[in-house]
Amino acid sequence: MLVTLILGVGPFTTYSRGVLEAAYAVLSAVTALGPEWLDPETILTTFGDIAFWIVVGIIFAECGLLIGFFLPGDSLLFVTGLFIASGFISINIWIACLLLLIAAVAGNAVGYGIGYQVGPALFKREDSRFFKRAYVDKTREFFDKYGGRAIILARFTPIVRTFITAIAGVARMDFRRFMVFSAIGGFIWAVGVTLAGYFLGTIPFVRENIEIILLIVVFVSVVPIVYEYVKHRRDRRPKEA
Repeated sequence: MLVTLILGVGPFTTYSRGVLEAAYAVLSAVTALGPEWLDPETILTTFGDIAFWIVVGIIFAECGLLIGFFLPGDSLLFVTGLFIASGFISINIWIACLLLLIAAVAGNAVGYGIGYQVGPALFKREDSRFFKRAYVDKTREFFDKYGGRAIILARFTPIVRTFITAIAGVARMDFRRFMVFSAIGGFIWAVGVTLAGYFLGTIPFVRENIEIILLIVVFVSVVPIVYEYVKHRRDRRPKEA
């Protein structure tokens, strides 16, 4: 129902509706924080004992739902690893990596299903609060350029990683091949970035200056968003003129 409302197309199965509505509940909880939801530290400290499960939900949403493009996936994974190493999150790092990998791959599968069911109508949808056709066009160009490899490369490209799975579904990419690329990309991204934060968190300097490290992480995570905004404004000027 959620995606149907956003895209204004096609019905979804009862199972799909249940999954999407559950993910939407997680998104609602996070966005209720206001502008601070962009700060991974805020997300992890606000929800206490269930913080890690909120992270799992966010990773699923960013990889599978077409409104997850604004979520801070990269920085959130890194800070999660950092917090596990520092003892702020009580979970075994390998179990955490496994759950995050499952969330990323499962999210991709849902995104593929959305694209497969919606089809070409995805490219005809008008802009709305959560949906911009320019994002889809950019992602389609990315997919056309890199083919199956795009599923892996998109993991490290904000916005594109949210829409690439739906584009693969629209293109009717072989599902088994898609899932292989998805698993490889998910492992490199979800596990790799989380472990990077974890092992850096074991360094005394990092642990003693965690607030400074977090500020750097937040700054780096905001840079791509600012870049995309400036680029979008610049690309629109000739058309408006």
